[in-house]
Amino acid sequence: MKNIFLAFSFFCASNFLFSQHFSEKVDSLIQTKFTEDQGPGGVFLISQKGKPVYEKAFGLANLELNVPLNPDNVFEIGSMTKQFTSVSILMLEQQGKLKVTDFISNYIPDYPNGSNITIHHLLTHTSGIKDFTKIKGLSEISQKEMTPQMMVDFFKNEPVDFKPGEKFEYNNSGYIVLGYIIEKVSRETYEDFIRKNIFEKIGMIHSYYATDRKVIKDRAYGYHKKSDGFVNKSVISFSVPYASGSLMSNLDDMLKWQIALNQNLLLNQKESTKAFTKYKLNNGEEIEYGYGWHLKNINGIPTREHGGSIFGFKSMGVYIPSKDIYVLGFSNCDCNSPTQVVKDIAELSLKNLQ
Repeated sequence: MKNIFLAFSFFCASNFLFSQHFSEKVDSLIQTKFTEDQGPGGVFLISQKGKPVYEKAFGLANLELNVPLNPDNVFEIGSMTKQFTSVSILMLEQQGKLKVTDFISNYIPDYPNGSNITIHHLLTHTSGIKDFTKIKGLSEISQKEMTPQMMVDFFKNEPVDFKPGEKFEYNNSGYIVLGYIIEKVSRETYEDFIRKNIFEKIGMIHSYYATDRKVIKDRAYGYHKKSDGFVNKSVISFSVPYASGSLMSNLDDMLKWQIALNQNLLLNQKESTKAFTKYKLNNGEEIEYGYGWHLKNINGIPTREHGGSIFGFKSMGVYIPSKDIYVLGFSNCDCNSPTQVVKDIAELSLKNLQ
């Protein structure tokens, strides 16, 4: 009995030392990029098999009030919103209300060339539609309250960049159109659809369609860095990035999201597989993108990745399906991207977590 107790004690001590050593390695990776204790910073999560093994915050959530960040803070997640838009489309397909092979003219009859552009093209960034973030008049609407139709009208008559399916080129406009289609098919606003069918269904109680007006508990404030120091982020209307980048969330909620995807709580296996398939261009060339996720690898081990960037904030998530490891990082200064740090942590986690 004594030997069993000693063995158990040794096992616990070894686990504690390993965990402490691993955390120190992760801290070191993060602190190479997030170096300012008295400036904005970031929050980071590592989970394995749905359980957090590392969760930590660095820097300040609010510079004026000198409030430190904590892992519960809510951040704008930028283009990680596209995951929620793509899953919403697949949920509607699962319900028999649309097909990803449908042409967008089925839903927006006056869309130029809409009889040649499919929902699939929009999801995979292969539509050729002009990205609205590259249009000169963007600054004129950036603070206006835009309806989805107004946003679509803003770019729909721009010359296309290429024929549908001819190449992959990351494109925010396609996800604006997808948001508009979600509204037309569901007869709900995009905000309400996401809230009712995703956030409330899986318990994402700290996730929202972004707003600067409402009081958001645990909100992290966003910043830019200028030559003379930090300034508050530029104000935009979230009706402009809309379904391409207007959601807010925190680490724990995004872990709930990942678990829901793994357990098919929102999509059946058939629809879920569509999100994580590498698709091909017209010429047969394979692209490293599914529906709302980049499909890449770390040393040959497949990953599902996506980042986000919006005024004052940057985000990045890497999921490793074979190990059920999820690494996530949010920054509340667009001067500090967590992208490479999160990738480095994911690589470290592969080597250290069993």
